[in-house]
Amino acid sequence: MRKFLIRAATLAAAATTLAAPVAPTTAAAAQGLSFRPLSYNINGYNWGGYAATGSGFTSVSASWTEPHATCNSTNDLYAPWVGIDGYGTSTVEQTGVATDCSSGSPVDQAWYEMYPASPVYLSTGSYPVSAGDVINASVTYAGSSKYTLKLTDSSRGWTYTTTKSLSSGQRASAEVIIESPTGAYPNFGTLNFSSATVNGKSLGSFNPVALDPSNGAYEARTSALGSGGTSFSETYLQE
Repeated sequence: MRKFLIRAATLAAAATTLAAPVAPTTAAAAQGLSFRPLSYNINGYNWGGYAATGSGFTSVSASWTEPHATCNSTNDLYAPWVGIDGYGTSTVEQTGVATDCSSGSPVDQAWYEMYPASPVYLSTGSYPVSAGDVINASVTYAGSSKYTLKLTDSSRGWTYTTTKSLSSGQRASAEVIIESPTGAYPNFGTLNFSSATVNGKSLGSFNPVALDPSNGAYEARTSALGSGGTSFSETYLQE
């Protein structure tokens, strides 16, 4: 987005350092594209959703139904996720589901990332995800620079939990976000986030910043918060 500044060297480095539980099973895993923070995320650009800002964030969680996506091009790649940090900071502790179109058809795959480490894509055999599945995601600060990332597909009955260390995390923001690291969204229709909480309270109680992904023209729209500040929608407009 806004020419998105993805450099070949960065992608090559990410691809060579990707550490997944199993060999990559989709093109998204092979690419090793990082859902990384960029300085201009504070203005929206490749992020859509809400970011709570301040200090001392200890948890964030949300639920959504994985949308049916239609690929516009093989460059389309996006993910809904929840995370701590990333809005104006140089790390993100995040987990969600990526939809990758590099094969020509949408492929959904669960992942987490402790940026600046490369993303880790979960085995599609052990942790399958399909459009229509109900996803619950959370990131919790466990103390001593450790973060617990949890992803549940309640439609398929699996939960993945991991605890990772990141000493440089500042816990200066908490987000519920959609993001495209390639700057190209598939047509996902409308994605509805619900049960969005930060530090055990409604996302809305933190007066979060609303973000609309834009490359000069809006690619998706973020709705106002509803349900007492715990729900909102992202509506696709264009690639």
